[in-house]
Amino acid sequence: MQKRPTERQASIVEMVRADGFRTIEDLAERFQVTAQTIRRDVNALCDEGLLRRRHGGVEPALEHENIAYRARKVLHVNEKRKIAALVARMIPDGASLFFSIGTTPELVASALLQHRNLRIFTNNLNVAYVAATNDSFDVTLIGGRLRNRDRDVLGPEVEAFFNSYKVDYGIFGVGGIDPDGSLLDFDEQEVRARSAILGNSRQSFLVADHTKFGRNAVVRGGNIAQVTAFFTDCPPPDAIARLIEKSSATLHVPEPGAEFPTLYVPDED
Repeated sequence: MQKRPTERQASIVEMVRADGFRTIEDLAERFQVTAQTIRRDVNALCDEGLLRRRHGGVEPALEHENIAYRARKVLHVNEKRKIAALVARMIPDGASLFFSIGTTPELVASALLQHRNLRIFTNNLNVAYVAATNDSFDVTLIGGRLRNRDRDVLGPEVEAFFNSYKVDYGIFGVGGIDPDGSLLDFDEQEVRARSAILGNSRQSFLVADHTKFGRNAVVRGGNIAQVTAFFTDCPPPDAIARLIEKSSATLHVPEPGAEFPTLYVPDED
C-alpha cells in the first residue's frame, strides 16, 4: 500500500505548483539532499498523480480528477488548520452539523473535539472516525459503497440522507472556486451531495484554502454568494471579494500572526 507524501514531498508539490516547473538539481539544492533522493521523491509524487515528469525536472500534473485523499492530507495542512480553528470558534456546544467529504472538513471535525454534545451527520469516513473519539458526540454515518481512494460515500442514498435532516450548520469544501464565484468539483455526485448539505443547513460554512481559487475542476454547482460564511486562509482574489461583499455571505480570514492550536489528526500509517 502506498503511503501519503512526506513533509518534504508535500513541499516539493507546493513549490512546483507555485512556479510551474522545477529542475531536479534546484530541488536537491533547496532541500540539501542528493539528486537521487529528489528523484525518488519525484517518482513517488508522479505515481500519486501529484506531479508530471518533464525533461530535466518536474511540472504540475493535469487535473482530470481530484488528488488522492492521503496526498491531500499533507498539502497546505497548516493553512487548513487555521481555517478549521476559525470555524470551531463559531460552533456552540450542542449544535447539529453536516460534514461533507474533503480534508478541510476533517480538520474542522478535529478542531471541534473540545466541544460537547455535538450531533454529526456525514458521508466522510475520516470525519466520522475523528468525531467518534469524543464520547459526547452523536455521529451518524451514511452506509453505502465506499470510495476507497477518497474514504467517502457518494450516490443517490447520500442525497436522500442529507435531505432527511435539518441541521444548524453545514460544513463543506469544494474542488475549486471560479472567478465568477461558481463552486466547482470533479464529480457530479459530489456536487449533488454538497447541494443537499447547503439546502438543509440553517447556516452553511464553506471551507477552502487559497489553492482552490481558479482551480480547474469541471462540474459546477452553486455559487459562493449562496453560503452563510466563507472561511479561507488568506484574502481572496478581488473578483471573489467583490462577490462576497455584494452578498449576504461573510468572509473569515485569520488575523496576521495569529496562533492556532495543534489539532488531533489520527495517524493512518
